[in-house]
Amino acid sequence: MDRGSVVSLRRLWVAVPVALLASFVCGAAAAQDERDPIEGFNRAIFAFNEGLDSVLIRPVAKGYEAVLPGPVRAGISNFYGNFADPFIAVNNLLQGKPADAVGDVARFIFNSSFGILGIFDVASEMGLEKHEEDFGQTFGRWGAGPGPYLMLPVFGPRDVRDAGGLVLDLYADPVGNVDHVPTRNSLTAVRLVNDRAILLPADQIIEAAALDKYAYIRDAYLQRRRSLVFDGRPPREPEWD
Repeated sequence: MDRGSVVSLRRLWVAVPVALLASFVCGAAAAQDERDPIEGFNRAIFAFNEGLDSVLIRPVAKGYEAVLPGPVRAGISNFYGNFADPFIAVNNLLQGKPADAVGDVARFIFNSSFGILGIFDVASEMGLEKHEEDFGQTFGRWGAGPGPYLMLPVFGPRDVRDAGGLVLDLYADPVGNVDHVPTRNSLTAVRLVNDRAILLPADQIIEAAALDKYAYIRDAYLQRRRSLVFDGRPPREPEWD
């Protein structure tokens, strides 16, 4: 990181407490959406995340994308996705979808062996669908409502239900449970940078489409999570004032 980035990061850390204090004072009055009752506070966290991303995470992700060719990045994504499949299988089983759970386990077996620890996604080529499940979705399938919208530091957009699920997601995360600390930290850092690099193409789309980037991301997140909870067939949404 160059000296200018370090200075910007220091300014960011100084500005955040001031923004958070202001948000507590005016957050309730500023809320315009019933789904987002602490909008002022959430916007302050969003500003912090944006600053951290622009100063540190996005530049590293761009460098990562520039240095590594596409097939290598795809292999890294497949590797992390493979170790998530048993965890996804557990959630599918808890959601009452045993056939999907069996498919997830089969994906893990085939990719871990024939795909060399998942670097090659041979399971998809065999017709085994990749699923996306987590404990937030499982809580939703059990009937838990989403609750208010939240913007978490570093982790980004969530709602109360997904924030609770995130605790269990992190507890069950195979990368987070690696005993060797340097290895665990390295795997976590690479996954973070790889995930951010995947989202780089979306940056320009969001910037071009959004008059209010915060509201755009909030609405897109809530809509997507609702669709995931109901496997793409959500019931009619309530009309919000």
